[in-house]
Amino acid sequence: MSPRKYVVVPPMEGGLENLRKIAGNLWFSWNMEAVELFDYLDERLWTKTNHSPLQTMIQLSRQRLGEIRQDEGFLAHSERVYRHFRAYMDPAGAYEYGLEQPLDFTTAYFSLEFGLTESLPLYSGGLGVLAGDHLKSASDLMVPLVGVGLLYQDGYFRQKLSADGWQHEIYPRTEIDTLPLERQQDAFGGQLLIAVDLAGETLWSRVLKINVGRVPLYLLDTDIPENSAQLRNVTAKLYGGDAEMRIRQEILLGIGGCKVLDSLGVKSAVYHLNEGHAAFALLERLRYFMEEQGLSLEEAREMVTSQSILTIHTPVPAGNDVFERGLMEKYFGGFCKRLGLNFEDFLGMGRLRPSDATEGFCLTVLGLKTTSQANGVSVLHSRVAKDMWHEVWPQAERRDIPIAHLTNGVHIPSYISRDLHRLYDRYLEPGWTEDPDNEKIWQKAEKIPDTELWRTHERCRSRLVNFTRRRVAHQLKARGASPAEQEVADHILDPETLTICFGRRFAAYKRATLLFREPDRLAKLLDHPERPAQLVFAGKAHPADDTGKEMIKRIVQLAREEPFRSRVAFIEDYDMNVCRYMVQGADVWLNTPRRPMEACGTSGMKAAANGALNLSTLDGWWDEGYRGDNGWAIGRGEEYDDFDYQDDIESRALYDILEQSVKPLFYTRGVDDLPREWLSLMKQSIRTICPVFNSHRMVSEYVEDCYLPSARSSLELSANDYAPLKEMVAWKKEIRRDWDKIIVRHVEISDEVNAMKGKHVEVIVGVDTAGHSPDEIKVELLHGPIDLWENFKECLVAQLTPAVQKPPASGEVLFSGLISLTYTGLYGYVVRVTPQHPNLASSHRFELVHTG
Repeated sequence: MSPRKYVVVPPMEGGLENLRKIAGNLWFSWNMEAVELFDYLDERLWTKTNHSPLQTMIQLSRQRLGEIRQDEGFLAHSERVYRHFRAYMDPAGAYEYGLEQPLDFTTAYFSLEFGLTESLPLYSGGLGVLAGDHLKSASDLMVPLVGVGLLYQDGYFRQKLSADGWQHEIYPRTEIDTLPLERQQDAFGGQLLIAVDLAGETLWSRVLKINVGRVPLYLLDTDIPENSAQLRNVTAKLYGGDAEMRIRQEILLGIGGCKVLDSLGVKSAVYHLNEGHAAFALLERLRYFMEEQGLSLEEAREMVTSQSILTIHTPVPAGNDVFERGLMEKYFGGFCKRLGLNFEDFLGMGRLRPSDATEGFCLTVLGLKTTSQANGVSVLHSRVAKDMWHEVWPQAERRDIPIAHLTNGVHIPSYISRDLHRLYDRYLEPGWTEDPDNEKIWQKAEKIPDTELWRTHERCRSRLVNFTRRRVAHQLKARGASPAEQEVADHILDPETLTICFGRRFAAYKRATLLFREPDRLAKLLDHPERPAQLVFAGKAHPADDTGKEMIKRIVQLAREEPFRSRVAFIEDYDMNVCRYMVQGADVWLNTPRRPMEACGTSGMKAAANGALNLSTLDGWWDEGYRGDNGWAIGRGEEYDDFDYQDDIESRALYDILEQSVKPLFYTRGVDDLPREWLSLMKQSIRTICPVFNSHRMVSEYVEDCYLPSARSSLELSANDYAPLKEMVAWKKEIRRDWDKIIVRHVEISDEVNAMKGKHVEVIVGVDTAGHSPDEIKVELLHGPIDLWENFKECLVAQLTPAVQKPPASGEVLFSGLISLTYTGLYGYVVRVTPQHPNLASSHRFELVHTG
């Protein structure tokens, strides 16, 4: 019989009780003064515990505890930080989004991973860190949001490299009981348990909460006695196991997550799915509206769609979950009957081609079909996503596919160095962290004295070098290297040398070894007697990705050879802590994805906030962020079919940029030993990147473009016992029935013979509306300059309005509008007709389309 557990901490009276209160909220992780409190307790312990406040306090020696109690300066600092924390948690007002009438709603944010702090290993990479930044900015902005995820006992794997550089994965248990988790209780004061059906077997999960500032994050944990040994492992590993383990985890996240919110009384008007992993939540919401609210399947589908938003993160097909028929039948055979669907129709909800029996069930497709809004995470990714998923809307032109773009951002206070934070405090303005998307604030970066900015950056580079030496020494010792080999770590890298960093997941399309295509040229570049350079790499390959592992192995083996031995370092086990050292200490942040396969990428944004300069292909966010005067671009955004040819061209371009632009700029110094032109570029990078590519801007856009419209629609449809919803469903049936009768009869362009740039022409379109009101029909003119193949060079869209005059007796309605002629040359136009209703989801608009 296993004993019941609880955690014993040292006595924290005498002014130390504030520490435990601060440690109980992840607010500490992005507050510089709070981090300094725990670091001061015992710097060695703070590092050893991977920056876990509670573990640090538990392991404090009695002697050190006594010293702290007598340290009046520390106690005063602790009290000051605690007052700051309380003021943050008890705001005088709420963020009202600039609304004339405040809207009362809550958004539920579902994600399979959350990267919040390194001591809470619930993330694997960029997707999770983005989710963590989303919660932090939602807290700062006082957005009414709750997070829903899973608590992994073993987290994501820890990376260990063998003597030959091959990656091995280990899964150490997380000390859950020393994390700032709160057990949630049921109505009787016991542990809150959630039950989910897994193919006839009940999976039980306890619910824990972690406070991310003002935002609660609810986590489900199946490692409890109520489950069999097999089911206890459902939340053991992030992305661990086979397809059956993945479907079990995603059922728990989506269906179990909805049940958590219901059990806690959280009434969410908006459901935001961070990637398709959580799409089973949509099915649970369908069941809820049908079984508990008495709606029909069509009505429930419209209700769920109105409430739901999907963010997709990957342009790589393998990154989208697809389950084969057998697994879906095993786990959802009974569920689909509860929805009143036969199994083939149920599978069609997750297929691009609903009647194709050879196609699996794709969660991204389910999400796209059952949400009101979907977005990619950069402008370029939105374009790629439209190409990938256009078959969801077979009637629509690809340019009209309703997948918007909302570019990612980073939570800047979580990643910048303490030194730079203080510098920003002095020269930007007080409270700059509360308004980081204000362009005027970042324009003040120009006022930072060059000397102070450079010395601050040099200290960060020195810390990165020292950190790398310690980590490499530890790595060599763990691999059983000889004392002579271990001594190399004492001399690896140079704190005054141009430092180029590459930190990201090792996948083939990210091309981590692009710089190694010409080893001799690289050797000359790095080992130049007057202008040397050095490389720091970190990153994990997916456990099943041997190509990624081979890339790591090549870098590690090359780093053992002369002249690379002291110029190239690979840091094992990339996590948020390693990331901070790298983005804070890098001079250049290198990114080499094969366009257009990087959805966004955010590490370069973190580096830019720390003054590093980006050197990247024009992919992901850098396609938007690069301006020509704030970093360097590899190529001009070309896309290739021949990957080997592309790698050859772009590697040569990369060498040229480093040799001809980067190194001369870095090493050109004045009599004061300052690289003035480099510093000017640093400030330009900070001014142009920080106000745009931050998570406050990102979350604000989600609120304005997604959360508020979905909340309004959800609340409107559910009013008066769902009367508006039922009216809209009846309308959709009628418009579908009559759609083939709605016809574009004629199109007239007035004075097109004398069309001149700068003038206007009138367009009149006659539409047979089949008896429907003109307000139910949206008529648009797609127009603009065309090429010889009749493709739009640029497509402009103008909505036409019903003419004032009485429509002809034939039932034809005239729609008209004035079109501005802004180009010269060959012009083209197409009329597009779609249904229109105040509550029609944008994702459903292009299910019915006529052109003429």
